[in-house]
Amino acid sequence: MTTRQMSCSRPWRRTLGTALALLALAGCSILSDKPSDRSTTYILDPRVPADPTWPSAQWQLALTSPEASRTIDSLRIAVRPVPNEIQAYKGARWSRLPSGMLEDTVLRALEDSGRIPAVARQGTGVGAQYKLVMEIRRFESDYAGTAAPVATIEVVAKLLHNQDQQIVATRTFEQKQPPRSSAVPDVVVAFEQALGTMSHDITGWTLASGNAHEATHRR
Repeated sequence: MTTRQMSCSRPWRRTLGTALALLALAGCSILSDKPSDRSTTYILDPRVPADPTWPSAQWQLALTSPEASRTIDSLRIAVRPVPNEIQAYKGARWSRLPSGMLEDTVLRALEDSGRIPAVARQGTGVGAQYKLVMEIRRFESDYAGTAAPVATIEVVAKLLHNQDQQIVATRTFEQKQPPRSSAVPDVVVAFEQALGTMSHDITGWTLASGNAHEATHRR
């Protein structure tokens, strides 16, 4: 190789190295699953007090793990700045997946209510007469064309009778909770309030729906 050829190749190599470095940086977006050293981790842990209007049940219940798409069921805290775009808050993550937080909150609300003989996760050996199946459709902070975001959770719940696998009741639950400000800590508080209200409503509906089916089934 001549001296001129070598001198010409060096800029090309430098250009290639720069391009590869930029390509690597392009992969590090706010939607990255890789944890950041400066990320703050948040947990939702709402406590749902028993509602005096909830009925008492004489049957047992199993909870399946809630279903959700990978985009929704993520450790990233999703935010929707415009209707058709999903992003994530930079430097903030959930400590657990939304499906796990929903399941834990509903399970604890049913257990603490004292309105049902036994409730447990499916597969734990409880001889349940009914099964609660949930699907998370939304778990995001939604600006919805406004200046401030709204913590939005949408869940479809189905109650199944285990003996014949019949769906005895189904309902879509939605909670929207505006935060005090658009700051991430305030958004997280709004999520916790929305999850608590959502779990309250699902618990009461599950008890009432199971009792209604029991009354019909016995006849």
